[in-house]
Amino acid sequence: MQHQKKKKLRQLRKWRIRKKIGGTAARPRMSVCFSNEHIYVQFIDDVSGLTLASASTRHKSTPSRDTLGANVESAKKVGTLAAEAAKAKGISTIVFDRNGALYHGKVKALADAAREAGLQF
Repeated sequence: MQHQKKKKLRQLRKWRIRKKIGGTAARPRMSVCFSNEHIYVQFIDDVSGLTLASASTRHKSTPSRDTLGANVESAKKVGTLAAEAAKAKGISTIVFDRNGALYHGKVKALADAAREAGLQF
C-alpha cells in the first residue's frame, strides 16, 4: 500500500473517531499519540480547548526516560504515569481517544495500565 494512501486512511479513521467522542472538564478526552521513538498522552477538555494533564516518555518527571521508547513496556509505564498525573488533577473518569491507531499492542497496553492505576473509561 502506498504511503500516501495509508496516511489518508489513518486520517479518515481519526476523523471518524473524533466525530463520536469529545471531552469535557468532568470527563476529559485521553488522547494517545505514538511516534517512532516516543509515546505521548494528553487529557483534553474539548469544550474550553485546554490540556488538563499530560505524560510522555520525554516528560521531565518520567523516571529513566532515557531508556524508554515506543514499545509495549514503555506504554505500560506511561499509562501508569498518565493515570497518576490525571488523579493529581482530580480526574477519575475519561474518554479514550486512540487517535486512529488500532486497539492492540502498545495502545492496549497503555489503556490497560491506566485502568489498573484507577482511571475509569
